[in-house]
Amino acid sequence: MATLPVDDLAITRAFGPHLSARTRGNTSDEPERLVKTHCCFCGQQCGIQLKVRHNEVIGFEPWEDFPFNRGMLCPKGVKRYLQGSHPDRLLTALRRDPAAPSGFRAIPYAEAIESTARAIARLQEQHGPASVGVLGGASLTTEKTYLLGKFARVCLKTPYIDYNGRLCMVSAGAANKKAFGIDRTTNPWSDMVGTEVIWIAGSNVAECSPITTNYIWQAREMGAKVIVQDPRITPIARTCDLYLPVRPGRDAALFAGVLQLMIENGWIDRAFIDQETVGFDEVAAYCRGWPVARAAEVTGVPERSIRQAAELWGTARSSFLLHARGIEHHSNGVENTLGTINLVLASGRIGKPKSGYGTIVGQANGQGGREHGQKCDQLPGWRDIRNPEHRRYIASVWGVDEQDLPGAGVDAYEMFRKIDAGEIKGLLSICFNPKVSLPDNQFVARALDKLDFYVAIDFFLNDTARHADLVLPGSLQEEDEGTVTQVEGRVIKINKAVDCPGEARRDWVVIQDLARALGRPKGFTFESPHAIFEELRIASKGGVADYSGITYEKIERQMGVFWPCYSEDPRTGAPTPDHQGTPRLFEPGSYNPVAKGEGRFYFPDGKARFNVAEYRVPVDDVSDEYPLLLTTGRVVNQFLSGTQTRRIGPLVMHYPEPKIELHPRLAAKLGIADGEWATCETRRGAITLRAMVVTTIRPDTLFIPYHWPGDKSANRLTVAAQDPVSKIPQYKVCGCRLRRADGPPAYAAEREPQQ
Repeated sequence: MATLPVDDLAITRAFGPHLSARTRGNTSDEPERLVKTHCCFCGQQCGIQLKVRHNEVIGFEPWEDFPFNRGMLCPKGVKRYLQGSHPDRLLTALRRDPAAPSGFRAIPYAEAIESTARAIARLQEQHGPASVGVLGGASLTTEKTYLLGKFARVCLKTPYIDYNGRLCMVSAGAANKKAFGIDRTTNPWSDMVGTEVIWIAGSNVAECSPITTNYIWQAREMGAKVIVQDPRITPIARTCDLYLPVRPGRDAALFAGVLQLMIENGWIDRAFIDQETVGFDEVAAYCRGWPVARAAEVTGVPERSIRQAAELWGTARSSFLLHARGIEHHSNGVENTLGTINLVLASGRIGKPKSGYGTIVGQANGQGGREHGQKCDQLPGWRDIRNPEHRRYIASVWGVDEQDLPGAGVDAYEMFRKIDAGEIKGLLSICFNPKVSLPDNQFVARALDKLDFYVAIDFFLNDTARHADLVLPGSLQEEDEGTVTQVEGRVIKINKAVDCPGEARRDWVVIQDLARALGRPKGFTFESPHAIFEELRIASKGGVADYSGITYEKIERQMGVFWPCYSEDPRTGAPTPDHQGTPRLFEPGSYNPVAKGEGRFYFPDGKARFNVAEYRVPVDDVSDEYPLLLTTGRVVNQFLSGTQTRRIGPLVMHYPEPKIELHPRLAAKLGIADGEWATCETRRGAITLRAMVVTTIRPDTLFIPYHWPGDKSANRLTVAAQDPVSKIPQYKVCGCRLRRADGPPAYAAEREPQQ
């Protein structure tokens, strides 16, 4: 059973997080070489040059030629190199051992692989292939995600594989598919510079995507008006032209109210709507039920601000709309996203220079990681695992019988429900920390305890891996090569800077070693990431996410290639090895293999789809018992579940602990002073943190960042409600209450691990 082998604090003493202020080298040392690569954190994937000396990353230099960030980095990018040579780095495989002080003992890598294979084989012999599940990560390279999906379906023959992108991009992906037939940001970020209006919905870009902020600032310097929609006055909102303080969970109502005003005032592109879209009349009929007074009442946004937003957006000649998890992390996240797309389509400003629409990707490979097969319902090339034609093609590439491919699985959270029910008995995870990152995570911890066998692949012992029976030491980003697809849809190359230390292995090697130990090596004998990518090119060919025309050489030469990029002209079948990629989607006259010349959108008729974006009251809303709204998010110095950033000393120093943000009016009402301990409670639990009294939040809303585990974890409070289409959890709103704490929490007295 995957219970914690010993006390959690004892594991922390041994495996961290400890703080690393510097590597054993020095940033002032002369490097032996500079390696051009990319940051390991968010989906912007900024270019960076790593300084390497004696097989260690000792610092960085700006990569000013890389077109996206031109040398600029956020605080996390500047300090990313400090995870190399870290004292917490896993150098050996580990076996759980409750008799050991740390709960684990080191074992040889080969022994761990053989033990893992025996455990998986035993479970599958006793309970069937579907008794074992796989959880992947959206920070893995595209080669690794492709291989992991193939491993689950060909080697393990289990339908149960999903990934932590389920917590990130899936609402946007589902909405894009419904509206455009393709899931990708429509324009390069450079198209923002020179546009007239930028609307940012539910994205704290200054802290979560700082380099994106620079594009917005450049646009503003050239006259762009900036609209920010958020329950908090985030840093970008402090200098915006129009701030929309929406109540959490009410975004679809705001979009409906704005679109109704655009229709009333004739601020829509009727010619574009008639010629390039379908479904507008149904959307217009729905919006008639959202007069501005009702929209203002439901959303908490003043009526005058809604009118101003409609006029700014509706009358602009060019525009760019961006959104992120703020509108997507909801039980109606797909509807919220469709509401933004309806505004874009109604304006007709798409498929043009200086006019675009995009989702701000959260994880390092949030785009590529959802295109090539580690989602529960997906095969490479963005193919549907339920589609017989798609299955036959991928089976032919993989050299297996189509009937032997399993069907669709379930989302990541549903996998834990199946673990809880005893249906999934074994689990393999890689670069996923669900004990911190999933909602209602005390349920997740209880489910982990029910596993018969759990193996984790990672480079640090994250909070979830503490429950593992075996831990296999994987690779940091700089210890391998491969591709990722960044926020604009640009496929870029991660370059290897150093070798794996100790007995750690590159992740794709670990996966193939498991296939060999299971006696199922066919299809898992790749000698390099390049070889994996070459098969991926074939597997993606003809799919919506067509990478067939992309090569490592072309990526290096062009500093990235925007997909789709065809290896042949889809109209004639003629080879086109010089295809440069597709920086801007949906331009007039553009061709795609779905519409086949009928239009520019990825449907047989070539037309985009309007979709009714219905407002629904959030699950677990405010009540007499829980009168406040809780929302969660990031801070600039931490990242996701904090597995990496909570180990980097300078980042921890800037924001060492989570805090509860609340408005001064609410603080005065409850008798809570800034810096005092306060307890936030929801229907699932309570946590006690220090209060942070700020004027930059709605008086009816609390904000807690989610990067910490255990008694500091915001996801102890969040609700496991999910969007019915995308299955994304509703992190951004639930009912809560707040009180002044009786005293400091127990963890405040614990001695934190030292450097």
